[in-house]
Parts: sequence; C-alpha cells; structure tokens
Amino acid sequence: MPPAATARPTPLQVDLARHIAEDIVARRHEPGAHLSEETLAAAYEVSRTPVRGALRLLAAQGLITHRPNSGYTVSDHAAAAPHPAIEGAGPTQEELTRQLIDDRASRQLPETFTERDLLQRYDAPRSVLAKTLLQLSADGLIEKRKGHGWQFAPSLESADALNESYRFRMTVECAGLLEPTFRVDKPALARMRAAHEALIQRNDADISATEFFGLNASFHELLARFSGNRYILQAVQQQNHLRRLEEHAAFYRDARFVNSSNEHLQIIDALESGDQEWASQLMRRHLKASLQAS
Repeated sequence: MPPAATARPTPLQVDLARHIAEDIVARRHEPGAHLSEETLAAAYEVSRTPVRGALRLLAAQGLITHRPNSGYTVSDHAAAAPHPAIEGAGPTQEELTRQLIDDRASRQLPETFTERDLLQRYDAPRSVLAKTLLQLSADGLIEKRKGHGWQFAPSLESADALNESYRFRMTVECAGLLEPTFRVDKPALARMRAAHEALIQRNDADISATEFFGLNASFHELLARFSGNRYILQAVQQQNHLRRLEEHAAFYRDARFVNSSNEHLQIIDALESGDQEWASQLMRRHLKASLQAS
C-alpha cells in the first residue's frame, strides 16, 4: 500500500501531480518505469518535498504503485486509464495560465495589473501565481512595469482589430510571395518543412501553445525574408508580435495546428516547385481559414 497522505495537499503538489499524470497518460513515463524523487524534482524544477506529496496523490489514484524499499513505479494499466481527477485548493499553474490568457484576450482583464489584483480575482495560491507570472513573462505575454506591477504586451485589442490584422496580412504576405526580389533559401525552407512534419507526427499533449506559435510565426517571417523587401518583413514581424496573445488563447480553445501545419506544407510544396503564384493563392486561403477559425 502507498503511504497515506496526512494533510491536505498543497496547490504545488496538486499541480505537480497533474503534470506527472499527464506525462504518464502520454507515455512519457512508461508502464513499469521507476519514478525517482530526485529525477522528477530535476525534471519539473521543484524540490523533492512537493514531488513526494505528488507521488502520494498519484498512488491514491492508482496511476503508480508503491513498494517498500523500492519506491514508486508506473502502473501497467496507467496509460490506458482515464485522466485522474486530482483535487486541491485553488487553480493549478496550467489552469491559471489559461484563465489569464483567455480573460485578457476577451478584455475581461485590464492591460496593467498587480499580483495583489490577481490574488483577489482568482483566489490563487501565491506560489502558483508566481510561477504563472514567470511562465507568461518567459513566453513574452507579459512584462514588468517600470514602477509597480505587470502589464500585458501589446496585442490586437478587439475582434475588429483581429479581422483587420488578417486582412492586412492577406494583402502584405500574399504580395510578398510575388515580389520580383523573392528568392528561396532552399536549406532554410527544407529545415522549415522538417520542423512542420515533425510537429504533425507528435502527440497533441506534447505540443504547447508557445511552441506552436513559435513555429507558426517563424514560418511567416521566413517567407517575408524571402521577399527581399524590408518593409514586408517589418510588417510581418510586427503582426507576429501583436498576435501572440490571441494565438495562445485560440490554441487553448481550439488547436488547429495539424490543419495549419498542413497548409504551411502545401505552400512549401509550391515554393519548392517554383510556383510563387500558387503559393500566394494558398497563403490567402490559409489566412482566410485562420480568420474564420478565430
């Protein structure tokens, strides 16, 4: 029998248990694998104390088993088990991250805020909030204010602005593919193809909004570089910066990374065959489909 939990789990333990559970279901921890406290602490960037509590929670769910003097191992049936419901006080880091992104994208959250504001609004444990803010900052979605508190990075401020952005991109990016100075960097395009093909082959649970946005943005910026027109490149870079928040929110609501990646690959096919006209038409279709899905 696994050791019983003697106290209500902390939000960090719950958050960590959910992350480990997701990794078990996604088979990043294989059935029968030994789960070392030290290894898990290093992998999830926490101390061993919350790992110990998280493992007790997972053992109570039956995802892992405990043997005296042997520690914890992943249960043989774990990958096929339904996603466990691990309850705890307040939102986890992942839940809070998604909520902040959604609330800002729908403009329910102001552009500037303090940690105190968020603690009152979301009833989140301070430790979870701190990790969430660090993650949002690392993703380029928020930044420290010079005075006090935080602010969201500039973004598309309304549905009308989002629509205008897509129409602007249809004009600029499609035209960029037809510029007389357009030149394909074949090795760079081949690397971009490989990155998209690798993404499509991966499990959905392995792909983050940040990773998908990074690949998506780099694809559009690469083609803008091929145009040989500095102003087209600057326009695409600006749009990538502005749409970061909305793209993250859309990823959590309805990730269409497979369709989007396949559309990118069709454009790459056209460019590799030297058909810039067809690539431009495909780009228009791609941006229009993205607009309709937004």
